[in-house]
Amino acid sequence: MPRKQAFPKAPSNRVFGHPLRVGLYARVSTNDQQTLPLQIRAMREYAAKRGWTIVAQIKEIGSGAVQRERRATLIAAARRREIDVVLVWRLDRWGRSVADLVSTLQELQHLGVGFVSLTEALDLTTPAGRAMAGLLAVFAEFERDILRERVRAGLVHARQLGKKLGRPPSVVHNAAVVAKLCRQGISKSEIARRLQIGRTSVRRLLAEKKS
Repeated sequence: MPRKQAFPKAPSNRVFGHPLRVGLYARVSTNDQQTLPLQIRAMREYAAKRGWTIVAQIKEIGSGAVQRERRATLIAAARRREIDVVLVWRLDRWGRSVADLVSTLQELQHLGVGFVSLTEALDLTTPAGRAMAGLLAVFAEFERDILRERVRAGLVHARQLGKKLGRPPSVVHNAAVVAKLCRQGISKSEIARRLQIGRTSVRRLLAEKKS
C-alpha cells in the first residue's frame, strides 16, 4: 500500500505579527451559479472570524471537465508569496480529481501556504488537517492504480478482438496508392474517400510525386 506523504507545517494565524493574507476561491458549474454568493459569503465570514486579511477573491464558472484557469492565477499568487492561505468552500470546488487535489495541496504546502476547505472542515494549518491530507495522498495513488489497470485491461480486450493498436499509418504511406488511383482516372475526392484521408492530403501527395 502506498506510503502516506508528509505535508509540511503551514502558517498559523499571524506571520511576523501581521494577519494572514487569504485568497478566496469560489467555483460553480454553468448550471449552478446561484450558489456563488453563498460560497463567497461563507468564506468571507470565516476569514473575518480567523482575523485574516482577504487579498484575493477568485470566482470561476465552468463544467467539471474544464481546466480551472482562474485557479491557476491563485496558485501563481501563492508562488509569488502574495497570499498565506487558500480558502475554498468545498474540496470538489478546488480539485478536478483526487490526484489533482493532492498535487495542488502538496505544492501549496511546500510553498508554505495553508489551505482550508469549509464544508469538510479540512484545515492544513493544523496537525489533524495535515494527517487527513496524507490520507488523501494514499487515495490519489489508489485512483491512479485503478486507472492504469483499466487501461491495461482495455488494451488486452482490444487485442483479443483483433483491433490494431497504436497510431494509424502516416498519410505519406499512401503516396504510391494515391498515385496509382490517380493514373486510373479516379477523382481526388473519391481517392480521399477510399483511403479515408483529406482531399488536401491527396493534392499534396500528388504534387510531391510530380516534383
